[in-house]
Amino acid sequence: MSEEYGAAARAAGKRHHALLAAADRFDPIRMAVVHPVDSDSLCGAVEAQQAGLIRAVLIGPKEKIRAAASQGGIALSDFEVVNVEHSDAAAEKAVAMARAARVDAIMKGALHTDELMQPVVAKGSGLRTDRRLSHVFALDVPTYRKHLFVTDAAINIMPDLEVKRDITQNAIGLAHALKIDSPKVAVLGPVEVVTPKIPSTVDAAALCKMADRGQISGGIVDGPLAFDNAISAKAARTKNIRSPVAGEADILVVPDLNAGNMLAKQMEYLAGALAAGIVLGGRVPIALTSRADSPLTRLASCALAKILAHHGRRTEP
Repeated sequence: MSEEYGAAARAAGKRHHALLAAADRFDPIRMAVVHPVDSDSLCGAVEAQQAGLIRAVLIGPKEKIRAAASQGGIALSDFEVVNVEHSDAAAEKAVAMARAARVDAIMKGALHTDELMQPVVAKGSGLRTDRRLSHVFALDVPTYRKHLFVTDAAINIMPDLEVKRDITQNAIGLAHALKIDSPKVAVLGPVEVVTPKIPSTVDAAALCKMADRGQISGGIVDGPLAFDNAISAKAARTKNIRSPVAGEADILVVPDLNAGNMLAKQMEYLAGALAAGIVLGGRVPIALTSRADSPLTRLASCALAKILAHHGRRTEP
């Protein structure tokens, strides 16, 4: 292991536990849990409520929720259950409740991400703001000294420059909510020189200039930077790269969803990272959980939603 990370890997989960401690300062938020009809998604909501992160509102077919509760040995008496016919109706109901300020956040249950996001992004009836919605993985990597935020790895497939601006600004906003006042943003590419034949390097250079001119604010943005130079000061020194972000990145802005998704999952399965996920840029934060998530990862996703919801209340005009 590189000497800059110390002689031994840090214990997995250290930063996620710190995130839970930070969230503990705030009152629980009301969270719509969409279609929790299997034991994994239902248990995630139960654990988050027991941890004082949320007050869960379970939205889905009541009989299926009861069956999942029976399978998991869960008593539903402590939960509000909103009965709807199917998963599409559950997603629509959650969005309607968020628009009416009846819930502060949304969590994905046992349905596909696109099912949940369709009513979220619907014009006129969804949760859009003037900012593009985007996803951030908050990676707790044992071999990195702080949370590493990777965006966008789940929502925007092939973002253009304008969308990448919103992706970057959303991630900076998350960092601010987590008390990272001036996050270091690495816009990733395969090389550090701007090369017209590699569009990601051109976009990276444009994002840096947008930050210089105030079109992106609140962070230090540099790129293009290859992954090794973004996270390793030693690698950057070896390659004679002078950058305030190199080796210090808080946020990694990836070229597209393919790159981001593969990067995040490689970190999870080969580097022992825990990957909490959150959707930003809408009226309320949305926790995108997975059936493969560990209990700590689910709690960390809810902690992000809780901190963001309270941060949004403090920053509203």
